Amino acid sequence: MPLGTLDRTPPPFFKQGPSALTKLMVFSAFALFLMVADARFTLMRPLRAAVAAVLYPVQMAALEPIRLLQEGRGYLDGLAAVQARADAAERRMTEQSVRAGQVEQLLLENAQLRSLLGLGARLAAPGQAAEVLYDAADPYTRKVVIDRGLTHGIAPGSPVVDADGVVGQVTRVLPLVSEVTLLIDRDQAIPVLNVRTGARSVAYGNPGVLGGVLELRFMAGNSDVQAGDLLTTSGVDGVYPPGLRVAQVEAVERQADSTFARIYCRPLARLVGVRHVMVLQPLDAPPDAPAEGAAR
Repeated sequence: MPLGTLDRTPPPFFKQGPSALTKLMVFSAFALFLMVADARFTLMRPLRAAVAAVLYPVQMAALEPIRLLQEGRGYLDGLAAVQARADAAERRMTEQSVRAGQVEQLLLENAQLRSLLGLGARLAAPGQAAEVLYDAADPYTRKVVIDRGLTHGIAPGSPVVDADGVVGQVTRVLPLVSEVTLLIDRDQAIPVLNVRTGARSVAYGNPGVLGGVLELRFMAGNSDVQAGDLLTTSGVDGVYPPGLRVAQVEAVERQADSTFARIYCRPLARLVGVRHVMVLQPLDAPPDAPAEGAAR
């Protein structure tokens, strides 16, 4: 066979394509083009969305064991928390049942003592619910306006309470609304009784300390008053029914150079942001005379 007729092309196994450098340059240019096109014209957004849609089931399948583990752990934690709350509620019920028995015994003893002393039972002051409309416009006082007035039988001086304690006192009555001065107003004072010691005193409003507190003034420096003492209405003023919760002693400052102690009390009622209150009839007012007293 003549040499000129031989096939000099290399077999397919040994064929060489473009060089590695050429491939690098081509793919680098293509990658650069794709980045610029995606950044300027968002050409790859449909492709990215399609890939994300295809891979979504795979992602959910991969996250399912983790989700099941988290839900199982949350279920066990919730079960333990519910069991703990149930145990605490059972303990509280037991304590309350014991206290209820003690209260019944105390009520019985109180009734027996009052019958021996010839004292009548305490009368509960009637009252009516009211809603706080807004705070008074005067920035130098601590007052609120309620939606009950002269036409509803509200009398000046009526005590105002909420679920936690005494809120204040009605100081102005209009035909449809009334103005209530809060306990922490500087012009307010309320006779109180220390439940622990039985000592009587007068609490004055002090709006400039700790956002508004009550202050027991003219108390001797060696008086038996401690932080945490509960103060209730004493009933000696003929306005507030006795036994209403007023405040709790928060701080007692005794100074060697002062005869009197500085005693600050935190009101128990919600004085800021209160929405619903109860207006009681003053003790010294006859049952059918609130409207007449308000008219005068």
